[in-house]
Amino acid sequence: MTTAANSLVSPDFLTLTLGLVVYFVGVILTRRIAFLRNYNIPEPVTGGFLAAAAIWAFYKLSGMEIVFEMTTRDRLLVIFFATVGVNARLSDLLVGGRALAVLCVLTVLFVFLQNGVGTLGAWLFGLPSAAGVIMGSIAFVGGHGTTIAWAPAIAAEHGFPAAVEVGTAAATLGLILASVLGGPVAKFLIERGKLTTDATVSENEGAVAKAEAAPIDKSSFMQALLLVNVAVVLGYLVHGPLLAMGVKLPLFVPCLIMGIVLSNTIPFIFPRLPWPARSPSMSLISDYSLSVFLAMSLMSMQLWTLAGVAGPLLVVVALQALLAVAFIVIVLFPLLGRDYQAAVLSAGFTGLSLGATPTAIASMTAVTKHYGPSPNAFIILPLVSAFFVDLVNVVAIQFFLAR
Repeated sequence: MTTAANSLVSPDFLTLTLGLVVYFVGVILTRRIAFLRNYNIPEPVTGGFLAAAAIWAFYKLSGMEIVFEMTTRDRLLVIFFATVGVNARLSDLLVGGRALAVLCVLTVLFVFLQNGVGTLGAWLFGLPSAAGVIMGSIAFVGGHGTTIAWAPAIAAEHGFPAAVEVGTAAATLGLILASVLGGPVAKFLIERGKLTTDATVSENEGAVAKAEAAPIDKSSFMQALLLVNVAVVLGYLVHGPLLAMGVKLPLFVPCLIMGIVLSNTIPFIFPRLPWPARSPSMSLISDYSLSVFLAMSLMSMQLWTLAGVAGPLLVVVALQALLAVAFIVIVLFPLLGRDYQAAVLSAGFTGLSLGATPTAIASMTAVTKHYGPSPNAFIILPLVSAFFVDLVNVVAIQFFLAR
């Protein structure tokens, strides 16, 4: 680690290595602690929180903070969503079209409810009305990225100078809650309704399972890796022109789309070409990318920033968590059809509403590993979180700031 003023900087490769170590710590703890297994807490979440706590202790003892370079982490996120796109079949997505539409409508409703709770909290504690938006959809649905984008302007223009600090703390607390609540919410819904995967999914996954019985060899792995890289390269090429046209989307979105395009065109044009979609090799690349990304993200959280959080923020965060769980159980799950896919999407929506898309995907992954597959859920939720949430959030933020 290189040293800066009052900080230690972890180079990118060392950060990746530590992320791998943190993941395996989570694996060991999950194997030994029944609670973590039973409630579908992802292994990188367990290891990441433990590492973040250890780094906090180091900071308190030494007065120095550890800063992680995250170039590889960001690349892993792009690779993961490229695998999601490659594994997508438009026929599956068409089947899930109703769920996608319902989830979009409910997301609009929830974003406004979330800002309503934040505004109520600001009023109760005598804070400026702009604080309600910071403690609403900016920090929770938006996450750290949206907070960084909006908080400085709110601090300067809306009489809330602590906007950056409060927003960052709220987003961090939301990420923690999203990581630990998604699995238990799905467990409650699945076991209460005795839900299972449907017959069509079972047949499709049965064919995949038969393929997975074969060992992964070098050729199949390299084919899968090449396909993912091609999707990422095409995503990069599309992303630049989109930004030039003023369409601001995260890089993973065009990579996801390019994966979908490749998997729904090339196999039909060249039917004899080996295609590694939904193969064991593709699953390995996907699991590795997401697990290490999440471990690196959570271990880098600066938990000491939460130590000075005022009581009002803690109360509002608790109210936001209650709102999210109640909304999912009472509104979202029934309107999505009360089936197994609805339960998996409920786990994902917990992450979407309080944390971030990778946290949502990790929760859904843990649930499906425990209870069975739900492939459409992994296409529907990223489409909502990538294309839809940010647009709705901008409208909602401006609406509440104008009041």
